[in-house]
Amino acid sequence: MARPYSEDIRERVVARIEGGASRREAAEHFDICPSSAIMWMPRLEKPGRCAAKPMGGSLSPLDRHKQELLALIAETPDATLDEIVVAMRKRKIPGSRTSLWRFLDRHGITLKKNSARERARAA
Repeated sequence: MARPYSEDIRERVVARIEGGASRREAAEHFDICPSSAIMWMPRLEKPGRCAAKPMGGSLSPLDRHKQELLALIAETPDATLDEIVVAMRKRKIPGSRTSLWRFLDRHGITLKKNSARERARAA
């Protein structure tokens, strides 16, 4: 993903626009995309600055149920993703197979079957 323009370039573009240049002229002068200069002006007028919006950092709805999900996985370590999703629905935990996979990946949990676990179960 592309990085946002620096605060300095934003301020210089806005100053040039406030100095009388059109948004497209200011964008061309600083070699930026005209749509960026166009979008910065309304943002400057409302909150008082044209800083970049925060990037990333979204939270999963499953994070609210972290302890319950980890306990569920500990109870049935050989369960598949689909089986865990069924158990989640029984416990009224919202989420899909994909969101569960992302949650497990974020927490470093794998549900892969391995021969050692199968031997232990057979014994």
